[in-house]
Amino acid sequence: MDIGELLDYKPANTPKRPLPEEEVNQIQENETDYERQKKLRRLAKHRVQQIEKQEQERLKAEQERLVEEQRMKQERQDMVQKLVDENLAGTDDGVLDEAALKRMILLFEKKVLKNQEMRIKFPENPEKFMESEIELHDILTEMHAIATVPDLYPVLVNLKAVLSLLELLTHENTDIAVAVVNLLQELTDLDSLNENEEGTEILIDALLSKQICALLVQNLERMDESVKEEANGVHTTLGIFENIMELRPDVVVDVGKQGLIPWLLKRIKAKMPYDGNKLYSSEILSILLQNNEENRALVGEIGGIDNLLQQLAYYKRHDPSSPDEQEMMENLFDCLCSCLMDKQNRDRFLRGEGLQLMNLILREKKLSRNGSLKVLNHALSGPQGKDNCNKFVDILGLRTIFPLFMKTPKKNRKRMLSTEEHEEHVISIIANMLRNCRGTQRQRLMTKFAENDMEKVDRLMELHFKYMEKVEMIDAEIDEKNTGEEDEDEIYLKRLNGGLFSLQLVDYITLEVCNSGPNIKKRVTHILNMRGGTLKTIRQIMREYAGNLGEDGDKEWQEQEQRHILKMVDKL
Repeated sequence: MDIGELLDYKPANTPKRPLPEEEVNQIQENETDYERQKKLRRLAKHRVQQIEKQEQERLKAEQERLVEEQRMKQERQDMVQKLVDENLAGTDDGVLDEAALKRMILLFEKKVLKNQEMRIKFPENPEKFMESEIELHDILTEMHAIATVPDLYPVLVNLKAVLSLLELLTHENTDIAVAVVNLLQELTDLDSLNENEEGTEILIDALLSKQICALLVQNLERMDESVKEEANGVHTTLGIFENIMELRPDVVVDVGKQGLIPWLLKRIKAKMPYDGNKLYSSEILSILLQNNEENRALVGEIGGIDNLLQQLAYYKRHDPSSPDEQEMMENLFDCLCSCLMDKQNRDRFLRGEGLQLMNLILREKKLSRNGSLKVLNHALSGPQGKDNCNKFVDILGLRTIFPLFMKTPKKNRKRMLSTEEHEEHVISIIANMLRNCRGTQRQRLMTKFAENDMEKVDRLMELHFKYMEKVEMIDAEIDEKNTGEEDEDEIYLKRLNGGLFSLQLVDYITLEVCNSGPNIKKRVTHILNMRGGTLKTIRQIMREYAGNLGEDGDKEWQEQEQRHILKMVDKL
């Protein structure tokens, strides 16, 4: 066969097969356009098949890589757990000993250093330092075992681990900061104090010396409570503050100054749905204000009185939706009561229309009524309550308080206040107004006792005999149990708690109204004679009261009030 025949030769038709890419170069010049296009289509199809095959191979390789990474991660976790188990094997009971603790702290310091180095080396590439972060988080979790051995706290302090832990509170990754917070909360738990007081004290001293309170507040500022883990971190942080203040009550001033009080007020004010953190914030604030004048003054200086009033205004027409929220509401009332022990805060309360709010709350008859009674009692008490007493009369507060005086609510909802506590607050409010009001306000107050056939005088005598019986019972009990070891102050305090305080307030009111006119005195004398009582009893109670006015107000006020009471007793 010559060359020409070879060129003209056409093979028989065969089934279609993939067209290798090389065949593009073998397309004969004498082929028709149809045949050429057909071969090109086969080539394109072949290319698509190759791409699909490569993509499948790539996906398979990626899946194998992920499986391998997961396996390595599990192996790493197993290795860490094994190391911890070896550390915990330092004693027969699986509890850390000193050698195991030192190994654990050494490992912890290495993880901290490695993470710092990786973050500095690859600041823009989280994948590079993420592994070291996971390892650091894991070792922090393992260190919870230290909380079971308070005896080793001095070793922990000596190894300078406290400083390293506190430095991590500013870590860029909030997960690490939350892990540190969880660890510190366990280390400062009150159970540790019961197990080893000395070791716990050493740890607390070290934490306070490194400004733990300020660092915790800074960490709180950056927490995002919409993230569950960070919200839990906030709750745990408040637990650390509670532990520290329980162990060291003297640090409440420093805690307040280091920013916790402003943060608590901001958290309480935050427009967020009620949650456990809001309740816990109100509890911590109440602790900070309970027995500390500086913290009370600080709350007033940063606008805390208005803040508290704004939060309580919601409960004027709404009852709390749960027992926890009710507890939070009570905490806010307690915070306000504590703040009102400061003279300047009473002025802020007056300017902020706190009296008007408490008056409206009383009229609405919600659960908040009991708290508002306590607040009014604090706002009107003593010589510092003079302006508030006069203002309360001006805003028609007598129309609110006297119905409560005439009839204590039978069903005090959820028993937030007992009947005796409710009556004590109401009686105290009226007694304070009689003590502080002058001019037209006092005249309006006295008129209340004369109206409606002096029904309020009858109620006053009813309360007198009620609390007189209670005092007689407590006196009999004291006489029966008295061994001669208790001093007079202790006995007097028992009598006050047993009903004497309310009886003194009732008889003080009686003394004031009897000196306002002969008709009321005649009515009082008549009721006393009918029930076997005498004015002599009231005189004795008032002389005892005048001799024990306490420390409410300065010495000059006490002497003036004492003379006033004794003068009224002589006239009775």
